[in-house]
Amino acid sequence: MAFLLTLTGSASAPGSSRTAHLVAHLGRRFTEDGHEVHHVDVRSLPAEALLSADATDPGVARAVALVARADALIVASPVYKAAYSGVLKAFLDLLPQYALRGKAVLPLATGGSPAHVLAVDYALRPVLTSLGAEVAHGWFVLDRHITVDADRAIALTPEADDALTPVVDRFRAALPGRSRLAAA
Repeated sequence: MAFLLTLTGSASAPGSSRTAHLVAHLGRRFTEDGHEVHHVDVRSLPAEALLSADATDPGVARAVALVARADALIVASPVYKAAYSGVLKAFLDLLPQYALRGKAVLPLATGGSPAHVLAVDYALRPVLTSLGAEVAHGWFVLDRHITVDADRAIALTPEADDALTPVVDRFRAALPGRSRLAAA
């Protein structure tokens, strides 16, 4: 099965980030499929190292090593001012030029307004492609379509789940290990 890395670029604390909740929700689905899922919350990396592009910092180096090891990635960010977050940009800038070559990547964005829906296609997808990613069709989810209850159970509205499911299924089909299962 695949080694899947999820990256979230929210500046909010993970417990309050709808983007992080969405990615955790999807990560559990892929774990249930038998994939090995690891997560990097870019916000938790040392700010000084990110801002000074210090790839030798131990925390940053570990995150970059996880990217190198990953077969595929989910890269998610809230939309700020019509683009993905600056903290995610700072991390992506630390990666080697073709760090995502040959890797399936699912870009996701969350935001409060449908006016930001194009941020996936016009901001996030181009940088992932420039890093060599085989970018899957990305998706934008409105914040109000992601709910978290008191037990931290995450749910998507039926509208959001119905729209996101085929996108995730296409990404799932691109993951290594699928063909080995079919052949068995």
